[in-house]
Amino acid sequence: MEPILVIMAAGMGSRYGGNKQLDQITEQGDIIMDFSLYDAYQAGFRRVCFIIKHDFEDIFKAHIESGAGRKYEVHYAFQDLNDLPEGYSLPEGRTKPWGTGQAVLAARDIIDAPFAVINADDYYGKEGFVKIYKYLTEEADASHNCMVGFEVEKTLSENGTVSRGICQAKDGKLTNIVEHLKIGKEADGTITDTMEDGSKEIIPSDAPVSMNLWGFGREYMDVLKAGFIKALDRIMVENPMKGEYYIQTPINDQIEDGSASYEVLTSADKWFGVTYKEDKPDVVAKFASLKADGTYPMQLWG
Repeated sequence: MEPILVIMAAGMGSRYGGNKQLDQITEQGDIIMDFSLYDAYQAGFRRVCFIIKHDFEDIFKAHIESGAGRKYEVHYAFQDLNDLPEGYSLPEGRTKPWGTGQAVLAARDIIDAPFAVINADDYYGKEGFVKIYKYLTEEADASHNCMVGFEVEKTLSENGTVSRGICQAKDGKLTNIVEHLKIGKEADGTITDTMEDGSKEIIPSDAPVSMNLWGFGREYMDVLKAGFIKALDRIMVENPMKGEYYIQTPINDQIEDGSASYEVLTSADKWFGVTYKEDKPDVVAKFASLKADGTYPMQLWG
């Protein structure tokens, strides 16, 4: 089966202060996701599944149908707080989504082939999509998955700290991934993560990070499903109001027990996105430049 591109577009962007997934960033009305869709299509993807919320279903679908939907086979899945395994119920008062792992699980009835997962509000560049499509069509299976890593220095915001999954690798294979929640650049250029007690941990500028550009065999959906139950047992005890289940949570377990390997594909492209409202003017200027220099056509979908 043809690989599927899964786009997580259900988040509202708490630090951004609104639905940044649908915020226009070009004079032609493009949103950041349109550029990822364009790059993925050029790389070979023809099937896409958007994970969204019912709250903005109509406006989201209208945007897709007027552009990328004319090229792709389009599917939709909906992230829902009440979409829990049998025997579990939503804690009273919880309003926070369950995280990226539960978001991708919303597409479980659609995924029938190797699949890539990306964020809707990140710009990844062209190279990552070319590499991940090739991997999905040639190597991905139940025990062989991949990720595209970006140098942490190329993923920062000038307007505040960011959360990043710092990756460790050996012989091109992922060995560990640790979530760091407050990464930023100091005045002297040093990159640090601020701990809960206020102390600083230095992060090497070329450390590879996950920006949620993953490639999985179809079987990873089964892994995610089993992992969600394990995560819920922990969340319901430790942090029922805000605990999250990340898409990468079961990955360390798979690496540790040897049930799957994760090849780290690298990209020299510079990531950019709109973590904060203050990031938008710079992002608007960058996309305008990418169109002006011919990297992208003025009208992405003709």
